[in-house]
Amino acid sequence: MTELPDQLDGPLRLLAVHAHPDDESSKGAATMARYVHEGVEVLVVSCTGGERGDVLNPALAADEAFMSEFTRDVASVRRREMQRAKDILGIEHAWLGFIDSGFPEGDPLPPLPEGCFALVPLEEATAPLVALVREFRPHVVTTYDENGGYPHPDHVRCHEVTVEAFEAAGDPQRYPGTGEPWQPLKLYYHQTFHKRRVEALHNTAVDAGFDSPYAEWLADWKDDPEHAKRLTTFVDVADWFPVRDEALKAHASQVDPTGRWFALPTALQQAAWPTEDYELAKSLVETSIPEDDLFAGVRSLVRTP
Repeated sequence: MTELPDQLDGPLRLLAVHAHPDDESSKGAATMARYVHEGVEVLVVSCTGGERGDVLNPALAADEAFMSEFTRDVASVRRREMQRAKDILGIEHAWLGFIDSGFPEGDPLPPLPEGCFALVPLEEATAPLVALVREFRPHVVTTYDENGGYPHPDHVRCHEVTVEAFEAAGDPQRYPGTGEPWQPLKLYYHQTFHKRRVEALHNTAVDAGFDSPYAEWLADWKDDPEHAKRLTTFVDVADWFPVRDEALKAHASQVDPTGRWFALPTALQQAAWPTEDYELAKSLVETSIPEDDLFAGVRSLVRTP
């Protein structure tokens, strides 16, 4: 990695790397909206186009005209939805250009489709992301942990590609021809769906007299005592929950607006758990845990306009 200068150039910049369009709106969207409001430049990268997604919105699944369009050109529908989410969040957006791997199901699991993102060799899949890092010059990068958040092959490969790019982008010997080296300072993993948060939402729903949409989820929860230790950073973004929800609804084919994510009124969500949560995976700056800011330890190093 390159040696860091005394002062880095501003404004502050955040790069969020996701597997599919809609992932950016279900993981970290309120954080991005808050930072955009504060003047941070935010770039979301979608590694794939979501070409193998299904329609998860029952109302649209019953709409013959929509289903005809979706079946004919899934990628175009999802590009249009991503554009709406981008405008709502106020972010910039880039496609990495790989093909959705789909989520294999069955016993035994079927092989992944030829040419999909999860099967692209690591260096080949990483090169365009290194180029984006070197062009955008982010101070902070976010993505998923080694489990992908859930074991979708594209989420796992997204993690691998992002870690590789974080490590390589500052090294002038690696990925030649992809721009001038740039070293991000911090790498975070989303830890959105952890038990403490889900329990808080469940208890708030029950106390308010709602049928909790989280009860079944908690009943099937497999406890991992080590997971709580991964939570390092809690960003207060309650004021931006409405923006998050609108961005998620923009991915209309992928989200049921009457489903679990919207069952609890916003005010109760804000009271139950007002933060979006992260694991600080790598840092080249000094910081103190727990944090309440992805740019903790970075702000003093960046010369802003």
